[in-house]
Amino acid sequence: MDYITDSFSHRGHFGKFGGRYVPEMLIPALEALEQAYLQARDDKKFQDEFLHLLRTYSGRPTPLYFAANLSKQLGGARIYLKQEGLGQTGSHKVNNVIGQALLARRMGKKRVVAETGAGQHGLATATVAARFGFECEIFMGELDMARQRPNVFWMQQLGATVTPVTYGTRTLKDAVNESIKNWIENLEDTHLLVGSALSAHPYPSMVRDFQSVIGREVREQIMEAEGRLPDCLVACVGGGSNSIGLFHPFLNEDSVEMVGVEAGGFGIPSGLHSARFQGGRLGIIEGYKSYFLTDEDGQTRTTHSVAAGLDYAGIGPEHAWLHDQGRVTYTNVTDKETLAALGLLMRTEGIIPALESSHAVAEAIKRAPKTGRDKIMVVNLSGRGDKDIFIVAEALRDKEWLDFLERKVQEGFPDDEK
Repeated sequence: MDYITDSFSHRGHFGKFGGRYVPEMLIPALEALEQAYLQARDDKKFQDEFLHLLRTYSGRPTPLYFAANLSKQLGGARIYLKQEGLGQTGSHKVNNVIGQALLARRMGKKRVVAETGAGQHGLATATVAARFGFECEIFMGELDMARQRPNVFWMQQLGATVTPVTYGTRTLKDAVNESIKNWIENLEDTHLLVGSALSAHPYPSMVRDFQSVIGREVREQIMEAEGRLPDCLVACVGGGSNSIGLFHPFLNEDSVEMVGVEAGGFGIPSGLHSARFQGGRLGIIEGYKSYFLTDEDGQTRTTHSVAAGLDYAGIGPEHAWLHDQGRVTYTNVTDKETLAALGLLMRTEGIIPALESSHAVAEAIKRAPKTGRDKIMVVNLSGRGDKDIFIVAEALRDKEWLDFLERKVQEGFPDDEK
């Protein structure tokens, strides 16, 4: 079966998933975006500029690193790490943001708005907005702003307005809603810069296309390193952009297993998790059809993950389709397993992954010892862990760090020298 689909020829559908379920007033804007993207996709000048910026501004290609120490300790598959965190802004998010910024400029937009959870998409958007001269507003749940303060600080320093969302769960779901509302109010001069492979068509396919640079690079890099394709790809899945970017160039390679790792939170029995394939229901929310964690009335349930970027009730429509087709295996790991994986990777390889990426590492730690030493596993490290220092220190109850924060609060900021 051909798993690489062009959703543009199916009106944005992946089987029964996806689509464009939005108020009538948004249809013209989405159709204009679709046409602009299709023209840009076939425009060599646009593609050349996109690739040039990925190389010279973002620092691509990102390395594919053989984790020899971790592989030896686990005693199974040879584990390679795709280090997306070494690119500009510290995560894969910038790939898509550069592409959409070029598209917004092509459409004559002067302003961009975006949603963010972990802050990485917001940081990438603010960074690229500064580069292109866009006015920029980032919507972020109040809870996420508190737990991702470093990214909030840098977004503001880059000139973006970071607007807290104070209702609902005060996390990513609510930030998405506010960004869409703002776009509706400012359609003429504003581009909604969606950060994941979801929302109404054409966003899921467009974001996937921009992120597929990850998988294309991995194909070339693993062939150079090992002379063959990997046996298994592993990536975390929130909305699903880093994972679909890794998976898509391999979908028609039957020999390559693919594993998407959702956030198991406090464990599936607790109900406090973000694993959409564990009790999720088919629904239409935020403009697209997919699986969502909802109650019997169709309202989104409270979700949880130690990783803010995975704390979301829905999953991208292409992932839902790949799940139902059986092409990708979706599993989940708990907060506890994630923190343990973070610690092990730091101690064995000296690499500090983001908490989101640590979910993929945790799954690799489970799987690798069960496979032969001749097997090759590629794990996507979608971001680096700088942003998570407050969350990790609190989760680990690091006394020295907590004492340091308490002292800083008591000391306050020194008066300016006169």
